[in-house]
Amino acid sequence: MKDILDILADKYPNPETELNYETPFQLLIATILSAQSTDKQVNKVTIKLFERYREPKDFIDMTIEELAKKIQGVGLYRNKAKYIIDTCHKLVEEYDSQVPTTRKELMRLSGVGRKTANVVLSCAFGHNAIAVDTHVFRVANRLGIASSKTVEKTEKDLMEKVPKNLWSAAHHWFIFHGREVCKARKPRCEECSLQKLCDYYLQT
Repeated sequence: MKDILDILADKYPNPETELNYETPFQLLIATILSAQSTDKQVNKVTIKLFERYREPKDFIDMTIEELAKKIQGVGLYRNKAKYIIDTCHKLVEEYDSQVPTTRKELMRLSGVGRKTANVVLSCAFGHNAIAVDTHVFRVANRLGIASSKTVEKTEKDLMEKVPKNLWSAAHHWFIFHGREVCKARKPRCEECSLQKLCDYYLQT
């Protein structure tokens, strides 16, 4: 395990989210938008969105249709428009327009599952957390760090095997490695620096 993490740390020395944001609220909105969309595409949408709409109160008078038009560059944009407006109402009415800092409270917000909550906790508030997206799930299970068919069990496996102080960094290392090398359909195993430590490579 240590060898894998050391190699990834060397290969990806700046483990930070590629979503653009200035505040915890903006990261929350960007992460909701990122489901089934790329960070690059989300950034194209939010660079314009956040010029005018920067706080929860800026969203609550919008209709779902109005917001949907502004975010239609991302997948499932109509559903996400509803989630964002509902979330902004709850933030204004129950949290004094502040993003909550616990997983339980974050997951009470519309459109916020465990993965989104973990991203916000980790990137906005500096908490140790592992957010398991499709890249993290794929890389962890191919390497053999996890052995699970569910996101929840994969997260548990990673929390047990990765030192807690590296949870947030490892989350990004696995994402970057999944995007660049350990691709879903055609993993680039022959050029992977982890091949001798990878269950998938050794078995295939």
